[in-house]
Amino acid sequence: MSPTKTATLRAKSLRFHHLALLVAALGINAATGTVALLPAAHAQAKDGVRPEVAKPLQAAQDMIRAQKYREALARLHEADAVGGKTPFETYMIDRTRGAAAMGAGDNETAARAFESALNSGRMTPAEQGKVIQALASLYYRASDYPKAIVWLQRALKDGLGDAETRALLAQSYYLSGDMARAQKELQTDLAADEKAGRAPSETQLKLMLSIASKQNDKPTYLALLERMATAYPTRDTWADLVQRLQSRPGFADRLTLDVDRLKLALGQLTTTADFMEMSQLALQAGFPAEGKKIVELGYKNGVLGTGAEAARHKRLQDLANKSAADDVKTMASSEAEAAKSRDGTALVNLGYALVTTGQVDKGIGMMEEGIARGNLKRPDDARLHMGVAYLQAGKKAEAIKAFKLVQGADGTADLARYWIILANHPVA
Repeated sequence: MSPTKTATLRAKSLRFHHLALLVAALGINAATGTVALLPAAHAQAKDGVRPEVAKPLQAAQDMIRAQKYREALARLHEADAVGGKTPFETYMIDRTRGAAAMGAGDNETAARAFESALNSGRMTPAEQGKVIQALASLYYRASDYPKAIVWLQRALKDGLGDAETRALLAQSYYLSGDMARAQKELQTDLAADEKAGRAPSETQLKLMLSIASKQNDKPTYLALLERMATAYPTRDTWADLVQRLQSRPGFADRLTLDVDRLKLALGQLTTTADFMEMSQLALQAGFPAEGKKIVELGYKNGVLGTGAEAARHKRLQDLANKSAADDVKTMASSEAEAAKSRDGTALVNLGYALVTTGQVDKGIGMMEEGIARGNLKRPDDARLHMGVAYLQAGKKAEAIKAFKLVQGADGTADLARYWIILANHPVA
């Protein structure tokens, strides 16, 4: 959902929220019996409402209580038509008209009526607070963001605002095109949330993402995507995150297979090309069992073995099957050779190959031995694969520990961090 649409839905819900508060604050939702025409602040005052005004005004308030807002507006026209109205009668009509118009969705009339009632100086502080919040919501819904900002700022200045008020203020700046101010407000809110130990809202993060995108601030956008994947993981967020990782300057091409492994865990291998690529890369990297499994999964999912390229898929399947069978035949000699190696690279690679065949415990033991031996050709790659192997074994704590040791600036550390996020916050 776009930030704009999210903001619109939020404003709609706030409309009814503020309307309910207003109806209560203005004395219109009394229980059975007559509805009080006089606010509590004026109950003992000498101000009064003449019968010719009181009758349609009372009827309008009854209509509001019954949620018949347009009928209420019609009855208020009758009250308005009475000549020689006192300032207090005008005030009572305006405050009632504001609630009726707000319920009817007539933002312009509601705002005008509430501002008139507010400027009368007759409202109690509690009533003023509710009306100020209502005005902010009304102008927001009318897309009059400059006026919405004025009333939202007043609400916050008067200590009337809440989290929803602050959210609307940031959204108003955003929708008015003032990205810098919107970003500043959001950063203030996020800092307050972090200090209080609260998670940022999805709306806040989406708005920040949109601002970063409009400002072409790629580092900030990427950092926010990671926060989204942590707090509100979705397939779309992860797809964007992985795509941006691969297109980042300095990302090593050799890690394409590792990206495919992450995509597989995320359920993002979906096309024929996806399965063909990962299988071929696994075979080329010396992991035939992994390549075979990917081909089998592609056939199972119906993306391989059909269409004009079915024969090509079959050739890949035959190659994967033969490579996996040959690997089993030479496994013993490969283990002996790896054991004699001065460095641990061969042990790590062979151990991971064993993990892909289903011999997880044996493979992990060999990988651990290889890493302990040291002198690795690519130590960050080894630790990354070690973490993936631990995850396949269901050893989450060990996996995260291994991932945290990956420091490579070529994409390995990013992949390790993404695996940690996924392990801690699975996609629903």
